[in-house]
Amino acid sequence: MPIRPEHRFFYPIDWPQLSEAIRFRRARGRCEACARPHLQRVCHLGDGRWWDAEIGAWRDGTGRRLRGRPKIGDLIDRVRTTRVVLATTHRDHDSSNNADDNLAAFCQRCHMLHVREEHRRRRSRTLFRCRAVGDLFQGRYPEAVWH
Repeated sequence: MPIRPEHRFFYPIDWPQLSEAIRFRRARGRCEACARPHLQRVCHLGDGRWWDAEIGAWRDGTGRRLRGRPKIGDLIDRVRTTRVVLATTHRDHDSSNNADDNLAAFCQRCHMLHVREEHRRRRSRTLFRCRAVGDLFQGRYPEAVWH
């Protein structure tokens, strides 16, 4: 995921090289959580199960091989394709902590699952800030705007 301009200050100057080392040397171009391959199109069911063409089998959201096949109804109704892109993320959400064991190579799905709570926290803070600015300069907003 791209780094927001206001957060670039927290990353080291060699972040692109560090990120590349984590994604391609250590993780060998696969998500460290679910094993999806970088820059490949994968078929998935939206719930974490995905088709690994390399081994010719379905995997679950943690990268383990599924014992059985998905139901035919799931395949017909829910199969989608996604191009996988790996990103390097901080396990503890602290962008100044660039220790090797704190960095992980995640696909976009696993990355969003990992940062979900942080995104919720930031979203509520952003909404709070918008409401405060609105109260100061434009009066109170109707509640329908924020839901």
